[in-house]
Amino acid sequence: CERSHVFRSTMAAELDVANLFVIAGATLAIPILAFLASFLLWPSVLIKVYYWYWRRTLGLQVRHADCGGYRFCYSYRGRPGMRPSILMLHGFSAHKDTWLTVVKYLPKHLHIVCVDMPGHEGTTRTNSDDYSIQGQVRRIHQFVETIRLNRKPFHLVGTSMGGNVAGVYAAYYASEICSMTLICPDGVRHPCETKFDNHLQDLEHSNYTLNIPLIPETTEEMEDMFRLCSHVRFKIPQQILQGLVDVREPHNSFYQEVFMEIVGEKSRYALQEHLHLITSPLQVIWGKQDQVVDVSGATVISEMLPGCRVDLLDNCGHSVVMEKPCRTAKLILEFIILQQNARGGTKKSS
Repeated sequence: CERSHVFRSTMAAELDVANLFVIAGATLAIPILAFLASFLLWPSVLIKVYYWYWRRTLGLQVRHADCGGYRFCYSYRGRPGMRPSILMLHGFSAHKDTWLTVVKYLPKHLHIVCVDMPGHEGTTRTNSDDYSIQGQVRRIHQFVETIRLNRKPFHLVGTSMGGNVAGVYAAYYASEICSMTLICPDGVRHPCETKFDNHLQDLEHSNYTLNIPLIPETTEEMEDMFRLCSHVRFKIPQQILQGLVDVREPHNSFYQEVFMEIVGEKSRYALQEHLHLITSPLQVIWGKQDQVVDVSGATVISEMLPGCRVDLLDNCGHSVVMEKPCRTAKLILEFIILQQNARGGTKKSS
């Protein structure tokens, strides 16, 4: 009887252990299956979760700023301190999370603000808004005033379209900017043609009836866009490419509207037309293999502003923040510290 009791107790214990493994396996299987389902069926959802998780990991918080019925969406980290705050402006058809790769390599104590450009992602989109470079500058200034970022001069960073906006912003609101970094900015008459310039000429000849290379509608066109914008060849699974297409597709008509504005006569060379008004220290970072905006644009800028610093990156295309994020963060930080030390030295000498 006693042996039978021991046997039953042992069997019960073994069953409990077995049940524990079954429960544990099921618990682990649920998120794995959810991940696989998201990857295969809803890759766009997975992409959004990915950005959410990365923001949390890097300590970025998302906030909204309301002004006169217009809402800006932005992420930020840190508080204003000894170093100047940094405002980062992304490029055409992108969003604030474009900067996550660079923010990862910047010190956590820096006050960093990444805003969705007018009409992009979480920032208000209206049919009556002016999406020309000058119109976007006015909106960004409205954002800066709303969050009171201009209580003291800040460092402004812009890439591609955001670089064009940043340069014109610095020309209009010089007193608000202590220094600035432009990354492969458009808005300059670069002397050498690029692959994208050829596409643009074809578009103009077709009266813009051809597909715009920067507004992909299929996974194949998405791959073509990556090849156009990046010198580094990223291996991206088809499901992720499909997710990226799905995320962008509802906004394609808006992107076409913005594209027509920024390649129009009013905006296409806005940066170059305002360079002579820029007084803040300027840093230019450019990928040597840029096929969208040719690197010869850096020479145009440096000839008009001889004091600017130019950093050209080897084996890098237009998507500098994606291809060389660590190097980009290091160059920006070096430039900010250099300018801050120079201002400190000037104050001491005076």
